[in-house]
Amino acid sequence: MDKKVHQGRNVKRFREMLGVKQEALAFDLGEEWNQKKISLLEQKDEVEVALLQKISAALKIPVEAFQNFDEEQAVNIIANTFDNCQQPASIFYNSQVNPLEQVIKLHEEKIVLYERMLKEKEEMMRRMEQLLKR
Repeated sequence: MDKKVHQGRNVKRFREMLGVKQEALAFDLGEEWNQKKISLLEQKDEVEVALLQKISAALKIPVEAFQNFDEEQAVNIIANTFDNCQQPASIFYNSQVNPLEQVIKLHEEKIVLYERMLKEKEEMMRRMEQLLKR
């Protein structure tokens, strides 16, 4: 059974993860966009590729993320990974992966994400200032 990816929901999911409000995304997409149109867009199963490309540029997320991300599939993969182990710690047992390296890598990824979120916030503040000047 090939389950269809809900592209609108993925737009909403990634927008929220980045802390971007519907109004801010609407502003980035142009004058014909508003919060209500973004809300309706996020309810659509499929979103036109050209529009996904605009959203991709605004959120700095690849188009493929909106087209392919399936939360249920991701949860199943994670659940199966843990089901195959006696206990969560067994992921590192008899493994060539150093748990300390994994923790360091995770923290580095978080730092990159925080830096990106800060840049996004600064950009949003700049756009808001421009909007207020209008």
